[in-house]
Amino acid sequence: MLFVGEYRHSLDAKNRLFIPAKYREMLGDTFYITRKMEKCLAIYSEEEWTKLTEKLNTLPDSSVGAIKQFLYSKTISVSPDSQGRVVITPELLGYAQIDKNAVIIGVGDHLQIWSDTLWTEKENAIDTEKLMEQLRLFGL
Repeated sequence: MLFVGEYRHSLDAKNRLFIPAKYREMLGDTFYITRKMEKCLAIYSEEEWTKLTEKLNTLPDSSVGAIKQFLYSKTISVSPDSQGRVVITPELLGYAQIDKNAVIIGVGDHLQIWSDTLWTEKENAIDTEKLMEQLRLFGL
């Protein structure tokens, strides 16, 4: 499963966000939305969420307890309605500073949801020279 691309959508009055059909097919009937350490949200398929939680469960709580609390306390399990929309909680929207316009981006094994404003700022701040150096270091 490889999530790629960028889609811009607006939340409706009921905090519903349209998930593009391309992504819904890959995510399945039920998927998970949670916080990322960056000020954005992540969408994981059931399979990828299980992988993530299994990895966390192999580590001692003394090392990952705070990470588990951060992730699990606000994570929601969602299923799109007949129009492909999911309801996102006010807590998650507030964390990611999403008020109306959102950007859904593919980042390989999962998706991210950004506020339109924060995503634009992040893109404008990209240091391509630094990224090229990182790619060289990894032999890519």
